[in-house]
Amino acid sequence: MLNNAKRIVIKIGSSLLIDERSGLREAWLLTLAEDVAALRRAGKQVAIVTSGAVALGRNPLGYDARALTLEEKQAAAACGQIALFSFWAQALAIVSLYPAQILLTADDSINRRRYLNARTTLEMLLASNRVIPVINENDTVATAELRFGDNDRLSARVAQMISADCLVLFSDIDGLYAADPRRNPAARFIEKVEAVTPEIEAMAAGAGSHIGTGGMATKLEAAKIALASGCHMAIASGMEMHPLTRLQENARATWFIAAESPKRARKRWIAGGLHPAGVLTVDAGAAEALRSGKSLLPAGVTAVEGSFERGDAVLIKDADGHIMGKGLSAYNAADALRIIGRKSAELEGILGFKGRATLIHRDDMVIDKN
Repeated sequence: MLNNAKRIVIKIGSSLLIDERSGLREAWLLTLAEDVAALRRAGKQVAIVTSGAVALGRNPLGYDARALTLEEKQAAAACGQIALFSFWAQALAIVSLYPAQILLTADDSINRRRYLNARTTLEMLLASNRVIPVINENDTVATAELRFGDNDRLSARVAQMISADCLVLFSDIDGLYAADPRRNPAARFIEKVEAVTPEIEAMAAGAGSHIGTGGMATKLEAAKIALASGCHMAIASGMEMHPLTRLQENARATWFIAAESPKRARKRWIAGGLHPAGVLTVDAGAAEALRSGKSLLPAGVTAVEGSFERGDAVLIKDADGHIMGKGLSAYNAADALRIIGRKSAELEGILGFKGRATLIHRDDMVIDKN
């Protein structure tokens, strides 16, 4: 799955980055950076979700490895973020890559506008040949009521946000077992999972390590999110040098196999999971273009109904009033009204800013071809 993937999210646990006795595992981090550079040279897009800020920030504040309160974690994260991203910058610079720091909270995956802004930023960064998005939870502002709490679920939300086709959770364990292998050395290893059933969930138990916050249960929660988004996911050991290369060479791992592609999963979500907030009526030429798989341009829209924001779902109707499909609008209703019937080259002059050339991109719509 990793070899065939085009867009990959890699999650790095605290126990991989930081050794309790010796501190940062610098040599290991460099081999990971070399692996990431190799993936980029192969034309693959890569985003990294990293843990480690809280663990790195404990020492300056005098906190030990005991369980920290939310306030202590926030303080430790504030101290540790600087060191964490400095380490990533140094490692990536050696392989001629540059990190882009992104701090997210759970609210960024719930609030529609912030979700769209984060998605757009990540898309722009992924399009670069040199830049690698390095993402962490913004622990300094996240609250107990509204936070991911671990980077397993955060990485799955990031994979969902950018329509990744592969998510790799590197940990200090090489996959899913039918029982805890630390307590039962004879526990059966699970090579492939196609659905996270109650039986699979029952296999999760215990925390991952003294340093990290996630365990197998959070990894299975991540798997649910990934599979629903059409994204394959692996749980693999990252303890050895060059962990990505080892995974490409079929190192032991548990693979969770998605039943559909990210594109099909996104289309299904648009078709059935979103309530339309408005209607766009198109002329005959635009209707024909949409049925042939084209995007919806402002020039082909004759009417706008409803009150909607950028990213909201809208119905698409032909000139006879028949519903053709549904899509996500690139503009709010007020701006859409200003640009309908106009050519894409005119939009910046009308709006006063450079927006998208399309009102609905073909990747953001579902059209009945009949």
